[in-house]
Amino acid sequence: MKKISLSLLAAVLVLTNYACLDNIGAKPITDTKKATDLSIIEEPFKYWTWITADPERTDESYTEEFKKYKQNGLDAILINTNADAKLLARLAPLAKKEGLELHAWIMAMNRPGDKEVNKHPEWYVVSRSGKSAYDNRPYVGYYEFLCPTRTESRNHVLKLVSELADVEDVASVHLDYIRYPDVYLPVGLLPKYDLKQETELPDYDFCYCDVCVETFEKEHGRNPREMENPAIDIEWKQFRLNKIRAVVNDAYDIVHKKNKILTAAVFPYPEMADHMVRQRWDKWNVDVVLPMIYNNFYNEPVEWVGFATKQGVQDLAAKNTQLHTGIYVPEMSGEDVAKAIQLAKDNGAKGVAIFDGPAITEDHFKAIRESKK
Repeated sequence: MKKISLSLLAAVLVLTNYACLDNIGAKPITDTKKATDLSIIEEPFKYWTWITADPERTDESYTEEFKKYKQNGLDAILINTNADAKLLARLAPLAKKEGLELHAWIMAMNRPGDKEVNKHPEWYVVSRSGKSAYDNRPYVGYYEFLCPTRTESRNHVLKLVSELADVEDVASVHLDYIRYPDVYLPVGLLPKYDLKQETELPDYDFCYCDVCVETFEKEHGRNPREMENPAIDIEWKQFRLNKIRAVVNDAYDIVHKKNKILTAAVFPYPEMADHMVRQRWDKWNVDVVLPMIYNNFYNEPVEWVGFATKQGVQDLAAKNTQLHTGIYVPEMSGEDVAKAIQLAKDNGAKGVAIFDGPAITEDHFKAIRESKK
């Protein structure tokens, strides 16, 4: 399969903290220069990490952090500036100077603390039980998910994507939370919330806002609120998969026109992501996916990293989309990290992304360095 070159672009990515559809609306790049910049070549195995920016930190402290990452074998930084393009523009040259790619990590459909979003209660997703995420947050207080069907809310997200893509020295815009709230939590997290999720529970089934219901009813002649068992209505499920896909594909067009690429943090493999968060990422227009194969969240051994990586790689076989395996290191030993990296390599990943930078210990860095020999 052909591979997209991220390194060329750089010279030109829980729950994210645990916690990222078909091909409609996409347009091919026809500009000759852009096509050249997005040339297809084989690349070395890439090492990424996610970090969150603090505007109060000094440039010197960021330079020190970036040096540490580069010296220990990392190649790329996915940085969350809360969609602050000015902060991103301040940090991008610092990362570039240390030889790191910088990617603009954005919480997409989940916009906690976004002042513009907070002015519009109608933008938020609504559960089957009739609760709006504006004032009834599912699971955690920062779940402020927006409706991907409503024009105003989706355009707000795309505007932020465009602003981040305008920043010089940014290699990609990295979509996170590009989904609905979790229909099902990872099994390892259920005890934390004292939940049993054996069916699609009404409080966690989204979105039933007026716009979603009216749009679906116009297209299919049925009202989702009146369905006896909406979980088995295939068109209603596909409708929601399509709405997320459409946001991704529009973002893809936006960033490609600005000579950047689109990356995304997603759930472990497409069938699982579909089941858990209505996210069918093997059908998206996206250059690189970083599935969060966090085995401990699913009560799985490290070996599961290989299984989930292989599943995703196989599902992407017909697409020009790279897969870079995301691993969650806080509960891992250095030996576990070394094994996870090798499993990712053996099963077709083109890199590994580590959550998150501050959690990487010296034992983890040693495993990274040795895996590059």
